[in-house]
Amino acid sequence: QVQLVESGGGLVQAGGSLRLSCAASGRTFSNYAMGWFRQAPGKEREFVAGISTSGFRTYGADSVKGRFTISRDNAKNTVYLQMNSLKPEDTAVYYCAARLFGISVTKPTDFTSWGQGTQVTVSS
Repeated sequence: QVQLVESGGGLVQAGGSLRLSCAASGRTFSNYAMGWFRQAPGKEREFVAGISTSGFRTYGADSVKGRFTISRDNAKNTVYLQMNSLKPEDTAVYYCAARLFGISVTKPTDFTSWGQGTQVTVSS
């Protein structure tokens, strides 16, 4: 399994931006499709954005389209989530996840490795 460590969370005002990073180790990163999920208190974990192994294909939840961008740097074994125009409803713990290959996967059960999560809090 690949090991994942997220960073970049924090407290930001509504309308602000944050960039989350997820560093991978332990396996060939470029063989893994990556995803970002989030989980707010009392809610189920939900898909945010995904990216193919090469980075050529990205896809995201309707709630974040036009605001969040997922990208990856396979040379640095890192995937990113650029979050702009943040809203209070984006407040959650954000997790990155990995699965070997795969395209357009969006369910938590589709992924086999998870990071520990990073808190994002958006104040109004």
